[in-house]
Amino acid sequence: MKPSYYITTPIYYPSGKLHIGHTYTTVAADAMARYKKKTGYDVFFLTGTDEHGQKIEEKAKQQGVSPKQYVDEIVRDIKSLWDIMDIDYDHFIRTTDEYHEESVKKIFKKLYDKGDIYKSFYEGWYCTPCEAFWTETQLEEGKCPDCGREVKQEKEEAYFFKMSKYADRLMKHIEENPHFIQPESRKNEMVNNFLKPGLQDLCVSRTTFDWGVPVDFDPGHVVYVWIDALSNYITALGYLNDRPQLMEKFWPADVHLIGKDILRFHTIYWPIMLMALDLPLPKQVFGHGWILLKGGKMSKSKGNVIDPVELSQKYGVDSLRYFVLREMSFGADGVYNEDALVSRINSDLANDLGNLLSRTVAMVEKYFGGVIPSKKETDDIDKSLVEMIGSTPKDVENHMEKMELSNALAVLWKLISRANKYIDETTPWILGKDPHKKERLAAVMFNLAETLRVVSIMIEPFMPSTAKKMQAQINIPDESLTWSSMSEYGSYGFENKMSKGDNLFPRVEIAEEKQKEIIAQNKKSDKKNEKKADDIISIDDFAKVKLKVAEVIECEKHPDADRLLVLQVRIGKERRQIVSGIAQYYSAEDMVGKKVVVITNLKKTKIRGIESQGMILAAADKKDLNLVTVDKDISDGTEVR
Repeated sequence: MKPSYYITTPIYYPSGKLHIGHTYTTVAADAMARYKKKTGYDVFFLTGTDEHGQKIEEKAKQQGVSPKQYVDEIVRDIKSLWDIMDIDYDHFIRTTDEYHEESVKKIFKKLYDKGDIYKSFYEGWYCTPCEAFWTETQLEEGKCPDCGREVKQEKEEAYFFKMSKYADRLMKHIEENPHFIQPESRKNEMVNNFLKPGLQDLCVSRTTFDWGVPVDFDPGHVVYVWIDALSNYITALGYLNDRPQLMEKFWPADVHLIGKDILRFHTIYWPIMLMALDLPLPKQVFGHGWILLKGGKMSKSKGNVIDPVELSQKYGVDSLRYFVLREMSFGADGVYNEDALVSRINSDLANDLGNLLSRTVAMVEKYFGGVIPSKKETDDIDKSLVEMIGSTPKDVENHMEKMELSNALAVLWKLISRANKYIDETTPWILGKDPHKKERLAAVMFNLAETLRVVSIMIEPFMPSTAKKMQAQINIPDESLTWSSMSEYGSYGFENKMSKGDNLFPRVEIAEEKQKEIIAQNKKSDKKNEKKADDIISIDDFAKVKLKVAEVIECEKHPDADRLLVLQVRIGKERRQIVSGIAQYYSAEDMVGKKVVVITNLKKTKIRGIESQGMILAAADKKDLNLVTVDKDISDGTEVR
C-alpha cells in the first residue's frame, strides 16, 4: 500500500481576481504534490473557495445579483487560472457545496452539545473586508490591524466558542511538536502575541446578514466565516457527510500551506476546533511570506496587483512557475520585479537548461544520426559528472522534505551548470573531427543524455510541461522516467532516437534603453548601500551582530566562480550554506574541519546564483588572507562576544 500525503492551500475568498501572490501558494502546493506523487505517495491535494460572509453579500447587492450568482462567476475565473497554471489538484471545494454546508451545521451542533459553544452578546469593532472582530486595544490608530481599513462598532446576539478552555493544551502541543508551525519565526509570533497573553473566546455566529450556513437550531444566526471556512479541510474528506470517506486515509493533513496573514486562524482557531471535535491536529502548518512590490504588499484596494494570466501569456506558464519558486526563498517575503523574471528566463532557462538540451540533441543528430551507439566512462571528468548525477536527486529530496523549493531548484541548477561546463571540457566538436575518437564522443554524448534524463525527472514537479518537452526530444522510455530510476546510472539506454524540437525557452529581448536603465538602477542601489569604513557605531549597533563558532563539514568550489567556495557549516544543531570568496587562499579540502567565526544574522543572499546564509570572518591585506578561527576546542554554536 502506498503511503498517503495530504496537502492543502487556503480556500480563496472570491472578492475579485487572484494575483501572483495567490498563484505562488498554489504553484508551491502543486509542486509538492507532484513531487510526492513522483516519489510513490498516494496524494490528495485540496484547494477551493471560501464563499460566505457579509462582504460577498454586500458586493452582490451592489451588482444587483444574488450572492451565489456573484461567486459563481469569480469561481469560474479561479478554476480557469488554475488550469492555465497547470495546477493538478485532486478536489476543488466550495463552501457553498451542499455536502460542506451539511457538515458545518453538524460541526456547530456538535460543539454546542459538548458545551464548547454558548450564546451571549458581542459588542466590539468589526472589519468587513477581513471578516474579523477586534478589541479596542488590538486596533492600530483606530483601524483594522490586518488591512488598515476602517472598522465599525457592532453589537449583536452571537454564539461564542470557548477558545480559552483549550489554550494550555494547544501550547503543550506546540512545545512537543516543534515542526507543527513553520517557519520558526511564525511559531514565535503566534506563541508570544496570542497564546501567552491569553486567548479570548471567539465569536462564531452573526445575525446582521444571512449569506452563510444557518445555525439550524437557532433561526436568524449564521455560522461565522472561520468555523465555516476552516472546516473545509475535513469536510472535503467526507467528515459528517456523504462524500467518499477519506478521513482514515488522509487525516491528519501533512501540511496546510498558507500565507502568513492567515496564520492565526490556522494555528490557533483551527487546532482548537479540532481538539474540541476530538480529531488529531494537522502535522504542519507552513506560513510562507508575501510576494511584495516596491511599494509594499500587493492589494486589490491599492490597485497594484500583478495578473498571473497576463504574465503567463507574455512569458509562458513554466517560466512563471519557475520564477516564483526559484526567486522566493520559501517562508520569507520576496520582491516581484519583472526585470528579475526576464533575467531568470534568459539566464537560467534559455542559456542554461535550453542550451544544454539543444546542444546535446543537435550533436547526437550530427555525429550519430540521433542514436548514441554505446557508452564508456573513460575519463575522470566523466566520473565527476556521473557522481553529481547520482547525488543531486538525494539533495533535491532533502530540500523538498523541508519545503525548501528554491534550494531544491538551486541544487538542480548546479547539475545543469556542471553539464554545460562538461561540454566545454570535453570539446565534442573536436572529438567529432577525429574518427579514432568516436567511442569517446559516444561516451560524452551518453553522459549528457543521462544528465538530461535525470534533470527532466527532477524538474517535472516544478515545470511539468518543460519536462515533457525535454523527454520528447531525447526520447526517454517510460520505465526510465520514474523517480527510483535515477538511482541507477545508465537507464537512458542506447536505442533511443533523439529529435530536435523548438527551443524550450526563447530569449526575451530587452531594448538597449531598458538594459541601460537596469544597469543604472543597480549602480544607484549599490551606491546607496555603500558603508564608509570609518563609520562610528554604538555598542547597541554592535550588539545587533550575532557571531558564532561554526565547524565546516563540507566544502566545494563554486561551479561558476573560481574565487568562491561553497561551504556547509554546522552551528550547534543548525546547518547552513555559506558562499565565501576565499578560494585563492584556501582549498576546499583545507576548509573541512576548521572552526571559524560566522555572522549568523545576515539576510540571505545569492552569490553567483547560489544562496548564502551568513559570512565567515577573515583578515586580509594586499598579500594574504587569514580566517578568524578559535584557538581552543570550543563547541560549534558557541556565541562569540
